[in-house]
Amino acid sequence: MLITPSINGTRLLGRLDAFAAIGATADGGVDRQALTEGDRRARAAITEIALARGFAVSQDGAANLFIHRPGGHVGTLPLLIGSHLDTQPTGGRFDGALGVLAALEVLESLEDADIQTAAPIELVVWTNEEGCRFASGSMGAQAFVDGALSDTLLKSRSTDGLRLADELAATLKALPQARPCTLGKPIAGYLELHIEQAQRLECAGIPIGVVTGVQATRWLQVSVTGEAGHAGTTPLSARRDPMHATSMGLARLYETIMRDDAHARFTVGRMTVEPGSINAIPSTVVFYIDIRHPGLKELDAIEAQITGTLRDAATGTGCTIAIERVFDMEPARFDDTLINAIEDVAKARGVASTRMVSGAFHDALFVSRVAPTAMIFVPCRDGISHNPREFVEPEFCIMGADILFHAALRASEMTVSAAEPGIKTTAISNNHKGVGT
Repeated sequence: MLITPSINGTRLLGRLDAFAAIGATADGGVDRQALTEGDRRARAAITEIALARGFAVSQDGAANLFIHRPGGHVGTLPLLIGSHLDTQPTGGRFDGALGVLAALEVLESLEDADIQTAAPIELVVWTNEEGCRFASGSMGAQAFVDGALSDTLLKSRSTDGLRLADELAATLKALPQARPCTLGKPIAGYLELHIEQAQRLECAGIPIGVVTGVQATRWLQVSVTGEAGHAGTTPLSARRDPMHATSMGLARLYETIMRDDAHARFTVGRMTVEPGSINAIPSTVVFYIDIRHPGLKELDAIEAQITGTLRDAATGTGCTIAIERVFDMEPARFDDTLINAIEDVAKARGVASTRMVSGAFHDALFVSRVAPTAMIFVPCRDGISHNPREFVEPEFCIMGADILFHAALRASEMTVSAAEPGIKTTAISNNHKGVGT
């Protein structure tokens, strides 16, 4: 049932349409990759709206953009709400953008109603969450947590050959209205609204997911080396074919990992073959495996299974193999106080909710390492995301923004009430510290 929101739902839906036009593709999708001209246009558009409403705008050295609305208690750490505006090359209009524009709607609705929050509330637009143009993903959030961008990262190049340091500098320069701010400032907490990117909520008929954490993720780089040869003259007995080894090993893994464990995820998303000739046996096959699981022990077991299976396949075909772990992200557990607050708000608003673990990682995962964090999910049709067909029902967009509105109000109050006498800056719970403290 569509509830009466505290936010302006018509304005939110209009903004979603307006921002979907920035980087729009012919098939109805959005191509607004990080640190491109489209990304800069979107950042400029939200800055223009913020300044017109009298909000302060700043950006840090990673081009994370902050829109600040002050609270009633001077010196209290700000509560961050937001997401990202960058997309995949074949992105949709809701991934990231819904969280950002709903957060903007929270600030504007507070302003419209002349509500003074206990603590300041800031909208944040994280830089390069998707990680498709510059690896890796959630770059801005990680830099915020670490307090720096590494030299290696700054020297890295995009898929179109441009250096990150140059694209970052151009993006910062394109927004002179935003004052510079410190990378990694202290915060009280973080709330993020996002589309689920799966089908659990839709299948259950539940409009709000209360995210309790994010599952673990690992990326493995696998290099299988054999010997190049003539496709027409080399018999099986004389072949050392790395593609043969790869296909055999992967077939076994596809047949077992996800079938044996419903919580496991196994994906091969990139592969290169050398020399890449139609009529030559390959000399080398390099591919990347993405594995995920809510549990670390289970993830370790999956990695061991992959290593053993692929080594057996390589040995059986006379090939050699090298497996390197190139990305390793432990599971995250979000803040119980904020989780409970979201659940309480949903109940008070008459909206059904359910607790869930996120299968995808988000900026919130990294922020949770240094500040109390929680997420709100809304259903997306058929679980489709990173695709022009990505779609969220208007009522769920409004409902999610409404829950964010009231959860932010409650979190703002908790930020101040949790402070001990004489202390003006404190986080929501005692088991996290503000960034930089």
